[in-house]
Amino acid sequence: MARERKFSTEDLFKATKELLLDIGYEGFTFSLLADRLHVARGTLYKYYENKDELITDFMIYEMQQFLLELEQIKDVKGFEAQFDFLLNLIFSHSEVQHLIGIAQQIPKESNEKVRANINHLEKHHLDMYHHLQAFVELGRKENVLKQAIPDGLILGFIFQTIAIPNHFGVPYNEWVESIKHIISHGMFTPR
Repeated sequence: MARERKFSTEDLFKATKELLLDIGYEGFTFSLLADRLHVARGTLYKYYENKDELITDFMIYEMQQFLLELEQIKDVKGFEAQFDFLLNLIFSHSEVQHLIGIAQQIPKESNEKVRANINHLEKHHLDMYHHLQAFVELGRKENVLKQAIPDGLILGFIFQTIAIPNHFGVPYNEWVESIKHIISHGMFTPR
C-alpha cells in the first residue's frame, strides 16, 4: 500500500488533469490517481465520494482559471488586439477541448454534489460568453465583424480552431498565425 502523504489541491488537480488527458474518463480511477500522488487510495475518499465529484471539482477549477485570464480581455484596447489576446489564450489552453469532451461523459445523476458542480460549470460557461459578448460587440462597433454573422457562430468558429489537427507538424507559432489569418482574412486570394 502506498505511504500516505499530504498533497495540495493544486497537486491533486494537476495529477487529475494529467490522468484524464492520458487515459480519459473511462480509464480514470482513484487507484491510478493515488499511485501518481503517492498516497493510499483511501486518502482520496476522505475528500471525494467518487471520481465524478473530483473530476467536476477539477473542471470548475480549470474553468475559473480560464475565466480569470479571459477577464483581462477588457483591458486590451481595440478589437484586433483583443482577437490576438483571445486566440493566444485559447491556444495556451488547448487541452480544454479534450476536457470538455470528458466532462460530457460524466453521468449527471451520479449524486447531488456532481449535479451541483455540473450546474456550476454551466454557469461558468455562460459567464465566459458574457465576457466574449463585449468582444463581439466591439468588433461590430469597429466595423471589423460582419453584421449578418450570428455571434454564436463567430465565437464557436474561433473556439473550434483548437480542434483542428496539425497532421503535418507545422511549427506552433506558424500554425497559430495561419489560423488567425484564415479567421480574419479567409483563405482565398483576392480575384
